[in-house]
Amino acid sequence: MSSKISLSRYLVEQQRDKGHIPADLRLLLEVVARACKSISHAVNKGALGGVLGSAESENVQGEVQKKLDIIANEVLLEANEWGGHLAAMASEEMDSIYLVPNRYPQGEYLLLFDPLDGSSNIDVNVSIGTIFSVLKKPEDSQGVTEQDFLQPGNQQVAAGYCVYGPQTTLVLTVGDGVAMFTLDREQGSFVLTQENVQVPADTKEFAINMSNMRHWDEPVRRYIDECLQGKEGPRGKDFNMRWIASMVADVHRILTRGGVFMYPWDKREPHKAGKLRLLYEANPMSWLIEQAGGASTNGKQRILDLQPGQLHERVSVVLGSKNEVERVTQYHAKG
Repeated sequence: MSSKISLSRYLVEQQRDKGHIPADLRLLLEVVARACKSISHAVNKGALGGVLGSAESENVQGEVQKKLDIIANEVLLEANEWGGHLAAMASEEMDSIYLVPNRYPQGEYLLLFDPLDGSSNIDVNVSIGTIFSVLKKPEDSQGVTEQDFLQPGNQQVAAGYCVYGPQTTLVLTVGDGVAMFTLDREQGSFVLTQENVQVPADTKEFAINMSNMRHWDEPVRRYIDECLQGKEGPRGKDFNMRWIASMVADVHRILTRGGVFMYPWDKREPHKAGKLRLLYEANPMSWLIEQAGGASTNGKQRILDLQPGQLHERVSVVLGSKNEVERVTQYHAKG
């Protein structure tokens, strides 16, 4: 790019020139970005900052928390410039919602986040990230309740993630396509590095945890079997498999060069609809993928149309290159 465009300037243009976002949402997204910079700093220190290893505690889902899980969650909760634009937050790491204490009139927005996605990769120095979603508080809501957060993903007004890898990259949509920003550590600001990100409709790459193959439903097994048969099989082409075990990193790769990501329902926990969380992971990632021309379903229907029933609801996820997602969804429809 001929000139560097900062995240702040990009958001100002989205507000002032394009009219896509109001000023309060712009300010909220700038605070989220600053929080991500703080988390990135803690991640980069690694063992030097004493942030590696287990915290010897569990989150609401019964998963063992890493020290960085808790640190990242606290950074987002304690961001000191929320002002009047944020009413409440919900986190994958907390049992219930968190009302934002501030001296201003109550804000209009609700923030949902997975503070540190891919925790199993922390101690081995593999990419992890923060996922966030912003909803508008219902207009008829008196105060804020958990019910206010239970909106389908198609009601999001902003969504994105920050991936902490060789570079720290912030990926964002406000409903006007997908933009990527890279953290310039010398300047301390996110700089626009790619606009109008597009996911190719076709791909030769899939991401899934193959160790769970014996637990999958037949439509998923059929799809993967066909991919593995390569040129000699019904697909007539060879596929590569990638699996990072960090949704942020896997989805970032798909946004960068295409592919299909699958975390399907399996027979190990048949009473659960899936492993990933609808509000904190599936909804924001699905909107990003759709804004980039891809598709996202739970194998049967569009994820963004699902009506959440609870704060920590789980869901099966198939997202990425449109033609591959549609194929998997068709296999489910055929039973």
